[in-house]
Amino acid sequence: MIQPVAVIGAGPFGLSTAAHLTARGIPVRVFGEPMVSWRDQMPAGMILKSTPAASSIDAPQPGHTLADYCDAAGTSRLVTDEDLIPVETFTAYGEWFQRQLLPGLERVRVVSADRREGGGFDLKLDSGESFTARAVVVATGLSGLAYLPPELAVAGAGGPAPTGPVSHSSQHHDLTRFAGRDLVVVGAGQSALETAALAAEAGAQVTVVSRGRDKVAFGAAPWDQPRLRPESPFGRAWSLWAFSHYPHPYRYLPAHLRHYLVRRVLGPLGAWWLRDRFEDKVTVREVERITGTDAPDGSPRLTVRTLDGRTRELPADHVIAATGYRVDTAAMDFLGDGLRTEVAVSRGTPKLGAGYVSSVPGLYFTGLPAAASYGPVMRFVCGTEFASPRLAEHLAMAHP
Repeated sequence: MIQPVAVIGAGPFGLSTAAHLTARGIPVRVFGEPMVSWRDQMPAGMILKSTPAASSIDAPQPGHTLADYCDAAGTSRLVTDEDLIPVETFTAYGEWFQRQLLPGLERVRVVSADRREGGGFDLKLDSGESFTARAVVVATGLSGLAYLPPELAVAGAGGPAPTGPVSHSSQHHDLTRFAGRDLVVVGAGQSALETAALAAEAGAQVTVVSRGRDKVAFGAAPWDQPRLRPESPFGRAWSLWAFSHYPHPYRYLPAHLRHYLVRRVLGPLGAWWLRDRFEDKVTVREVERITGTDAPDGSPRLTVRTLDGRTRELPADHVIAATGYRVDTAAMDFLGDGLRTEVAVSRGTPKLGAGYVSSVPGLYFTGLPAAASYGPVMRFVCGTEFASPRLAEHLAMAHP
């Protein structure tokens, strides 16, 4: 019996990779709830920051773009840079993509994956089944990677929680629960600014706290971008064009530069269409840094150092940390202890070679965990166009 390839994760990168492997005739088993992060960890009413041209999941055959889904669903076509994509539409698109190309997806969780003596991997599912795979593709997206800076941790609170004093932005789908409450949102990126705008529209009194050099700002509308620079899925700029279309040499850059660029290229910036919904509706406080957080009466209180060097306290009913995600291979507990220790890492992220393979033969990573090796484009859906066919080709050649 031919051993299958196990794809762990059913978001855009997992679905795209599995579709490319299937098109090559490689037996694949795909595990996970399709589009679960987009459905459950994004706020209702959210709009994607990316344009329609940058929001299609790559498939090995035509007919499966976002525009194709709109045609099939009988909805308005989303094709121009001015067209906005509701998260509900994008989630439905991903689920349609899965039904069309991967109807055999298994809605179960991989409990453990370990190397097998003699080659391959032993996997256990929460259904109780155990099986052997010839290769494993980790495409778990944002799951388990939410980052809470230590200065936002409240002693005794047990980590971020929707019902505690501090939560992470990924823990909120319905922001109407904050109506009539004082809410502080920490961050200056799209997630922070859109969370703040949606909460304000739901009736909350919202303050955004931006730290250090991260200032609240919004990008230029498509018609205001410079025309003498090349187009990319993210805007007109030479750097964005290079990172989008030529990720190949990125992994050869020095490690400190690779990590810096992943953080800063396409860094904190609100979408052009969000400005009118944000300004005059949300209070902004720019501070040098947050020095600590406590909740003596159950409500959080931030201690900050202001730009003029003073110390101030900012009380609130709740704090949402829109502080992003941080890859840590050691925290991927579905990888067995032995397997995790074998994976070569750089600042917690797997070091990947050609074809997205890790230092463990047969173990691949795609999506956000691959960003430190292949650049900022791996943080976005359009990164599937580069990653999926190359990963599938490498795997087919290395594990025929």
